[in-house]
Amino acid sequence: MPVPHRVVVLGGGFGGLYAAQSLRTAPVEVTLVDRRNYHLFQPLLYQVATGSLSPGDIAAPLRAVLGRQQNARVLLDEVQDLDPAAQRVVLADGSALAYDALIVATGCQGNYFSHTDWQRWAPDLKSVEEATEVRHKILYAFEAAERLCASAPDCPWLTFVIVGGGPTGLELAGALAEIARETLRRDFRAIRPEDARILLLDGSPRVLPAFPPDLSLKAEQALRRLGVQVRTGAHVVDIDGDGVTLKTPGGTERVPAKTVLWAGGVQPTPFGRALAQRTGVATDRGGRLQVQPDLTLPGYPSIYVVGDLACALGPDGQPLPGLAPVAMQEGAYAAQAIVRRLQGASPLPAFRYRDRGTMAVIGRAAAVANLHGFHLSGFPAWLLWLFVHLMYLVQFQSRVLVFIQWGFQYLTFSRGARLITGSAPSDLPTPRVAPAEASPTASSARRDQEN
Repeated sequence: MPVPHRVVVLGGGFGGLYAAQSLRTAPVEVTLVDRRNYHLFQPLLYQVATGSLSPGDIAAPLRAVLGRQQNARVLLDEVQDLDPAAQRVVLADGSALAYDALIVATGCQGNYFSHTDWQRWAPDLKSVEEATEVRHKILYAFEAAERLCASAPDCPWLTFVIVGGGPTGLELAGALAEIARETLRRDFRAIRPEDARILLLDGSPRVLPAFPPDLSLKAEQALRRLGVQVRTGAHVVDIDGDGVTLKTPGGTERVPAKTVLWAGGVQPTPFGRALAQRTGVATDRGGRLQVQPDLTLPGYPSIYVVGDLACALGPDGQPLPGLAPVAMQEGAYAAQAIVRRLQGASPLPAFRYRDRGTMAVIGRAAAVANLHGFHLSGFPAWLLWLFVHLMYLVQFQSRVLVFIQWGFQYLTFSRGARLITGSAPSDLPTPRVAPAEASPTASSARRDQEN
C-alpha cells in the first residue's frame, strides 16, 4: 500500500488552519503542529486585554476544529529546527517529522527593536498569556491608584502609555478610554477613573500610516473625542518601571507612567529565523522571508511560507500586509498548489491577494474602513467591522456568544471579564494604606458635589 503524500503544517493560526482545512478532500496525510492546542483569533486579543471578552470566546481547540477531517492529525509540540535536504523538521522533544510538502505558518512576535528589556515593562499583545497580563496591569493600576493617588492629580498609576499607532494601538487606546470614562466611572471612591491620562505614541507623522490620510485624520479625531492624547513624531528611547522617555522634535521628554503597553511592530518567530538560515533565503527589513510568486522558497519547491512570516508581493510590487485575510488566502493557495502538483496538473498562476479592504476600530460606534478606495467612518464602518470579525471566528458557538456580549456591552458599557487573575508582575508593588483624606465618605461627598 503506497504511503500517502505527507503534508506538515507548522502553526495553527489563520494561514496554517486554512491550509489544513483546504486539504480535507485531498489524497494526503496532514499533520498540523502547534505549541498551543487552540486556534487564536488574534484581532480580538485586545478585547481580552480590556475585559470585554474571555480567552475562550476567541479561541477554538484545534482538535475540535479538525476533528471531522479524517486525513488530519494535530501534534502539540514546538518546531525547533529543520533539515531541508532530508525534508524533515525537528521538534522540541528531539524527534523528527518527515514531510513531502511543508507549509510554514508560524506567525510573528512582538518586535522591541533590539530593546528586549522593554518587554518586562511594556507587554505586547500576541498571545492569551500576554493579553491576560495586559488586563492585569490595566485593572491593577486603577486598584493601586485608589490606594495611592487620592491626593495626587498627576498620579503615574492613572497614566497609560500605548506605544504604536497602528490598528492594535488604536484599539487599545479607544478601549482604555471607554473603560476609564464609562465602565469604571462609578466603581471607585477615592479616585475618578475618568481622569486617567491615556497617551498614544507613534514615531510616524500620523496614526494608521497604512491607511489613507483622511481616514487617519478621522481616527485621530475619534480618539481625541474619547480623551486620548495622540502624540505623533514621538520616538521611544527608553522604558522602565516608572515611565517612558521620548525623543520629540522639541527634545527629550520624560512621561511618568506605571502602565506601558506595546503595539510597536512585529518580527519573525525563532523558527522563522532558523528557516532563513537553513535555506539561505533572503529576508526583508522586518525579517520576513522573501518567497517566490507561488509562495515557495527559492530552491525549495516543497516548502511554502504563508502568513506573517512571508514577504509576498502584491500587484504593485509592495509587500502584502500582515493581515488575517492575507494569511487565509495564502494558506488556501498553498494547499491547492500541493493538490495540483499531486494531480500532475499545470502549476497555479502566481498568488494574487484579493483585497477586500482594511478596517480599524476606535471604540463604541467608531471605526474607519478603506474598501477599494471607498472610505467609511463612524457607525457604518463600526457595523461592518463587527460583522467581518464575527464571521472570521471559526466556531459558530463563539460567534453567538461574542455577538451577545457585544450587544450587552453596547447597551450597558459593562465589561464582564474584568478579572485580575494570576500573581502581580514583579514591578507592581503592594498598595499601602490609603491616606486619611481619601476616605470613602469624603470621596463620595466630593463626587456628589462634582455631579
